[in-house]
Amino acid sequence: MKSTKLGYLINEGFKSIFTHGFMSFATVTIIVACLVIMGSFSLISVNISTMISNLEANNEVIAYVEDTYTEEEARALELQIATLPNVASCQFVTREEAMSEFASKYDDDSMFSNVDASVFRDRYVIYLDDISLTQQTQQALYGITGIAKVKAELTVVQGFVTVRNVISAVSMIIIVILGIVSIFIMSNTVKLATYSRREEIAIMKMVGASDSFIRFPFIVEGLVLGLFGGLLAFLIEWGIYDVVTNRVMTGLMGNLVSVIPFASVKLVLLAVFVGVGLVVGVFGSAIAIRNYLKV
Repeated sequence: MKSTKLGYLINEGFKSIFTHGFMSFATVTIIVACLVIMGSFSLISVNISTMISNLEANNEVIAYVEDTYTEEEARALELQIATLPNVASCQFVTREEAMSEFASKYDDDSMFSNVDASVFRDRYVIYLDDISLTQQTQQALYGITGIAKVKAELTVVQGFVTVRNVISAVSMIIIVILGIVSIFIMSNTVKLATYSRREEIAIMKMVGASDSFIRFPFIVEGLVLGLFGGLLAFLIEWGIYDVVTNRVMTGLMGNLVSVIPFASVKLVLLAVFVGVGLVVGVFGSAIAIRNYLKV
């Protein structure tokens, strides 16, 4: 295709956007609305998953050392514990540190001044890679000579795992459904825009224009509208996220929940929005015009 002819077709594609301004506006509006809906739900899902992951990270397993072990003997167990599968890290806590931590929970810690630290046990605070394997890790800890007791909140752990799995499954299903519905709506909007120009296409066919000559301006138009819709949806999503998160962080829920900064997801979100906008715009135009080329 010659450069002059290509330039003409690209120019025609841009001109069509403004010539059919209302349908172009409708197409961009639908693209933006659908992308914002999908993006908002995706961000909610990501934040919920992150909060659950943070709760999981703070869920600890405590392994108590035998009373008869000296501090040196207790410390010698660290290597065995640290090398167990699923153990992310472990921290040794002496009897004295355990007593001090226990006393700090009370306003008047003077009542513990005459308590001997020997009533407490040396222990290890252990953090896991995967809390769903807590029970297996607990059994492995019992297999280490010198570990008398392992405290693991299995009920709480199972609750976290269940919530995480349910949210992941539900989020994936809803996002997929929203994606399919959104693409369907956006594609049909593009088809509607093309339908209003069916007579124009028929005339071009009758005067001998090739299918590619007719199709190319529509592809350009769909590409530009899709790109613009994706970028606009990204900016709107950014604004909505900032407003909502600022209200959450400054409100009563600010002490209960934490939200991920938009900066950490903006590049991925921008790529997805622009990619979906381009795909829908280009393929929507290509599919929509296909039927009207059969004249």
